[in-house]
Amino acid sequence: MSTALDLSLIPPLGEPRPQPVPEVTETVLPSGLRVVVVPRPGVPLVELRLRVPFAATSARSAATHTARTAVLSGAVLLGTAAHDQTEIAQLLQGHGAELSVSADPDRLLLSTTLLPEGLAPVLGVLAELLTSAAYPNDQVEGERARVAERISIARSQPGVIARTALAARRYGAHPYALQLPSPDLVLAVRSTALRTLHRDRLVPAGSTLVLVGDLDPQAAIDAAGSALTEWSREGEAVTAPDVPAIAPGALEIVDRRGAVQSNIRLGGPAPGRTDPDLPAVRLANMVFGGYFSSRLVENIRERRGYTYSPRSSVDHLVASSSFLVEADVATEVTAPALLETQYELGRIALTPVTEAELDAARRYVLGSMALSTATHAGLASTLSALLGAGLPSDWLAEHQRALAEVTVEQVQDVARRYLAPSGLTAVVVGDADVITEPLRALGPVEVAAGEVEE
Repeated sequence: MSTALDLSLIPPLGEPRPQPVPEVTETVLPSGLRVVVVPRPGVPLVELRLRVPFAATSARSAATHTARTAVLSGAVLLGTAAHDQTEIAQLLQGHGAELSVSADPDRLLLSTTLLPEGLAPVLGVLAELLTSAAYPNDQVEGERARVAERISIARSQPGVIARTALAARRYGAHPYALQLPSPDLVLAVRSTALRTLHRDRLVPAGSTLVLVGDLDPQAAIDAAGSALTEWSREGEAVTAPDVPAIAPGALEIVDRRGAVQSNIRLGGPAPGRTDPDLPAVRLANMVFGGYFSSRLVENIRERRGYTYSPRSSVDHLVASSSFLVEADVATEVTAPALLETQYELGRIALTPVTEAELDAARRYVLGSMALSTATHAGLASTLSALLGAGLPSDWLAEHQRALAEVTVEQVQDVARRYLAPSGLTAVVVGDADVITEPLRALGPVEVAAGEVEE
């Protein structure tokens, strides 16, 4: 039995502090690499983020590209012409660094934390990886087997199945529709293919190097220019193609026979970071389901006990931004939970939020922004994402000012245009034998084959 939480007992948030504009020094090297340095004395550490555009160029090539990228993100650290994997790790660790490489549908990101005095040598190791990564055959075989196993496990998880199904419905014939490559494609990746991908796509043009920490800006830029002078490969940055407009269609059920839980996912277009609607949409999202004091949490978690952690968010990729809703619920309450979710979406789209709700959401968003950039690591990651999206370094301060000016009327206007349930694509992963008929009461349903619950 669930006991409703009296949200009036939650203490009010304090006054948000102004978002400081970071002191940024930047230049573009002859190779086309953009170097951005933010000095932050006091903590003797430096955060490094190298963002390289790495999107698939078409839906036709997306499966192969994604498989190769998944392997490359680990295999690039397996050694160079001069040093093997262990020696590379030792060179980095001598300066407090441990390089990590990650990928998403838009970019490859190389990240590390290091001691300030180690900047030049760590940049030297980075340059070595960028210009002469070896991709040794035997080690690539081990890496691709590890990646394939990890992907096989991930693809069996209901949350991943739901996310994948929603992306396929929303993006259709676009690279973003592919969330994870198949293990078979990963196992087919060869060292020669990785060397070709590295040569063609790991290029400085359009890439951004962000350095945040206890640094002299000009000295840091000089160090980057000196260390990375050999990384001058020709080539242009490749970004994802435009996203097609696809109508939501009927609710899709992905059958997971015997599942004791259903995974509800809804998604639709949202304004991008440069769209003047974004501040109001962010606040509408918070009131609806973006934090613990939201309407969705109060309804289907606190009042009805349908789920533990319902949530909504506004997410950004280079070619598309999304409003997303997630809730994992017991099988027997799948239809009631979706009904209440649609009710709350309709309510925020049709009736004004209160001034108190808007004020609380605004304070939470502004406070979260301040926390996310309070550390070296948070600021470096945030700047890397913003600059990679083509935004200026002072975007955060401008966005804060825009958030402060959003009115109740603006929230209702954008909620009607972006949050209305009729404009959202809906997917439910669960036991189709149990949930299909109750869900038909809410509208048209299509059933797709899915994973089988053992």
